[in-house]
This record gives sequence, C-alpha cells and structure tokens, in this order.
Amino acid sequence: MDTLINISSGLCLSIGSFVCISGGIGILRFPDFYTRLHAVGITDSLGTAMILIGLMLHSPNFFVFAKLVMILLLTLLISPTTSHVLAKAALHNGLTPILGLIARDQTGNKETTSSNP
Repeated sequence: MDTLINISSGLCLSIGSFVCISGGIGILRFPDFYTRLHAVGITDSLGTAMILIGLMLHSPNFFVFAKLVMILLLTLLISPTTSHVLAKAALHNGLTPILGLIARDQTGNKETTSSNP
C-alpha cells in the first residue's frame, strides 16, 4: 500500500511540475498579453492542483492534510478570478488582442492581415 501511495504521489508531482513548466514556456512563446494570460491561467490551476494532491498523499497528519485542502480550494477559486480581472483591466485600459495572422509570402516578407480598426 505504501508503494502505491508513493508512486501515485510521484506521478501527481511530476505531472504538476510538467504543467507548470509548460505554462512558463507559454509565457515566453506566445505573442500577446491575452494568450500569455490564458496559458498561465490554465496551467497555474491544474499544475498547482496536481502538486497539492501529490503533497496531500504524503501528509503526515490530519492538520497538514486539512491545510493543503484549504490551499487547494483557495487556489482553485482565486486563480481563475485573478486571470479574469487582469484580462478585463487590460481590455478596459485599451490593450487590444492581436486578431490578425502573420504569414510569410514567397519572397520572405512578412504580411500582416489584421481585423483591428
């Protein structure tokens, strides 16, 4: 039984770490604020949840387990809310999303087609 808990905990911690790292890569690779915010908002919730579940499996007593559950619940409530508030504040202050596509023509020049006014 102890081996099964160790394996499942390690799996949850590994998946959570991978998801958090992929969210960090999304910050670096995506072109504008809104796509970066989406990448971080999604991966932050899932990655944190997986890491906390992995830690819950190794909790030594009930009080540590209860604290980790409270942190998980607060994270699952606060993370999407802050992402929404940041996106709404950016849109309210005039930051428009990139709606066009960047394509290369055959000569190698960049063409930008945008639906922004």
